[in-house]
Amino acid sequence: MRRDFDRFVERLPQATKDSVRLASILRTQGRARALGEVFGDRLEETRQAAASLKEDVLANLKTLLLRFEGACEASGTRVHWAFDAAEARQIVSEIVARRCGFGDVIVKGKSMATEEIGLNEHLAGLGYQVVETDLGEFVVQITDDTPSHIVTPIIHKTRFEVAAAFEREGLGNYSESPEELTLQARNHLREKFRSAKVGISGVNFAIADTGRLVIVENEGNNRLSTTAPDVHIALMGIEKLLPDEESLPEFLHLLAGSGVGQTLTTYVHFIQGPRRNDETDGPQEVHVVLLDNGRTATLNSPLRSILRCIRCGACLNACPVYREGSGHAYGHVYSGPLGAIMAPMLGGVETYGQLARLRPFAVDASRFAPLPFPFPRCCSNSEGRVPIGS
Repeated sequence: MRRDFDRFVERLPQATKDSVRLASILRTQGRARALGEVFGDRLEETRQAAASLKEDVLANLKTLLLRFEGACEASGTRVHWAFDAAEARQIVSEIVARRCGFGDVIVKGKSMATEEIGLNEHLAGLGYQVVETDLGEFVVQITDDTPSHIVTPIIHKTRFEVAAAFEREGLGNYSESPEELTLQARNHLREKFRSAKVGISGVNFAIADTGRLVIVENEGNNRLSTTAPDVHIALMGIEKLLPDEESLPEFLHLLAGSGVGQTLTTYVHFIQGPRRNDETDGPQEVHVVLLDNGRTATLNSPLRSILRCIRCGACLNACPVYREGSGHAYGHVYSGPLGAIMAPMLGGVETYGQLARLRPFAVDASRFAPLPFPFPRCCSNSEGRVPIGS
């Protein structure tokens, strides 16, 4: 265990060498302003109510999942159940193989669940060309890097690094203008959208009553990833459910405010089944892969409350350990206070148990998470967990 902790410490100098990284992290504030603008003095009441609703979801998860499955099938969406990461990869691979040949393009929206199961690497190993279409994830991909934040994956990079990467990859002439760099990426990705036969996305929320998938974003790439290809595959953790659409608005505001300091994201997409006969666009097939990967085991453990997490990244932004080390020092898809719990839960204490030992130095994530949870107790329990992902 001590050796594992030493590896975390050894990664710190590399992760913190660029002061721009820390400045970028410090600029990701605005959470209090955005949440205050929406909720005013009702913020704490809203947070507690949202946490209570999510607990009700977890208490009735099996019933809600079956209700969701029925609603999906009624609208033409095919539902698949994946016990672990390996089964999820296999399910996606089989769907892709029916539509794609060697070297074909698969476009992909930002998704923590796909990163959790190593989907990109798996599909690339089968000979497919997987293209990230979120701008930050696209930069990570072409620079052979890894994300350093779950919401803003290239928070550790400057526009100069991005400009050099775009020129090297043939996207256009070197330019330090963010507008020009965005245009270069847009032109490059447009051709990928046109040629892709399969699009893969994550899911921010799913409505049990209607079978609707809800995806939020600021760029618009998810819209194209889910509608331009003939097949849309959505991968979602089973904890993403909400009971009905009446409960959705406050979660949308909490996610946007906590994650990016906005009252609402630029785009909110509602997806319910494949293209109808009277519609001119949209996929011919929609598949939802319900990912367990240890979530059911967690549901019946002292770590249960981590399943309230809506992946906003607010706890990372506020955490002094994350600010000093960035996401790369954690060596896992999930970093910061979230990673201190999720990494040992998914990868096992043998490899990631040292992250829970950072608890005394980390921020109490429950103060910043939109849905409060007992962070110190979860960290204590995560030190004794066994691997449940694969």
